[in-house]
Amino acid sequence: MDHQLHRRQALQTLGAAALLASTPLAFGQAMTPIKFQLDWRFEGPAALFLTPVAKGYFKAAGLDVAVDAGTGSGAAVTRVASGTYDIGFADLAALMEFHANNPDAPNKPVAVMMVYNNTPAAVMALKKSGISKPSDLNGKKMGAPVFDAGRRAFPIFQKANAISGVNWTTMDPPLRETMLARGDVDAITGFTFTSLLNLEARGVKPEEVVTLQYLDHGVKLYGNVVIVSPKLIRENPAAVKAFLSAFTKGVRDVIANPTAAIEDVKARDAIINTQLETRRLKMCLDLVVNSADARAEGFGQVNPGRLALMASQVSDAFGTKTRVNPDAVWNGSFLPAKAELAAALPKK
Repeated sequence: MDHQLHRRQALQTLGAAALLASTPLAFGQAMTPIKFQLDWRFEGPAALFLTPVAKGYFKAAGLDVAVDAGTGSGAAVTRVASGTYDIGFADLAALMEFHANNPDAPNKPVAVMMVYNNTPAAVMALKKSGISKPSDLNGKKMGAPVFDAGRRAFPIFQKANAISGVNWTTMDPPLRETMLARGDVDAITGFTFTSLLNLEARGVKPEEVVTLQYLDHGVKLYGNVVIVSPKLIRENPAAVKAFLSAFTKGVRDVIANPTAAIEDVKARDAIINTQLETRRLKMCLDLVVNSADARAEGFGQVNPGRLALMASQVSDAFGTKTRVNPDAVWNGSFLPAKAELAAALPKK
């Protein structure tokens, strides 16, 4: 009798040990390190990635994710392509341009999840400049960092609105809005929720700014996507799926409570203006993450026809070496189940 009891207890112990070993956080099981590159600095929208880190969602999925601030979408693409980073966040147009201009690159990043369903890129000018419509930009002096997503996609905006030509001034990101406010440039490109609030912080009132959103002027481009190194896809596809699932949980929490999510950003950059960055995050969520278009197409997903049109637009406007192949830049096979994705976007 005692012998049978001990045998049952031993089997139960072995079963429990086997169950524990099957979980991502099993004792002695190594976490998968993931180097992640943001598109921009630690501002409000960075909460989309910093909150799942802070809440332990990545760790629960067996991932040790290190998030670094960025200097623009173009830089994020090249850093993932170089192998310096495993996963990144970048504008889809910048990714398409890289693919088409570097057909022989051995490690071209792939978009695996749509986050900004529409580009938040816009041209911004001061009303006193006399600029009120796209055609007013003819011959004007425009400014932006060279890696800015709005600047890289400007040829599409330019073609759609028959703008004959502009003169570009390149500057470091912190100087962009300062130079516009001082009158050193006539207009700038940037994400609306980045540049409008940065101008306000420099003493420019919202009513003094003209905003020409790409979306409102014939340029219905997708915006930022999660991009992954093909090397990671080959060597650890399970890590890609785990990352996107944990990220989706984080997005749900950020949308549910943006104010709390900003504290996760502040933990990475203590000098941010909490009130300003909360407003920036809410603008981002309303404009491009939890928008009508995003809910219609499904969070994280793309419309194949719209993707193909964008690929054609980028090829034409950028004058790329080869045509953009939408099937080469997008891989939606790692996305969470549609019910899980839908849960991230509450109905408005």
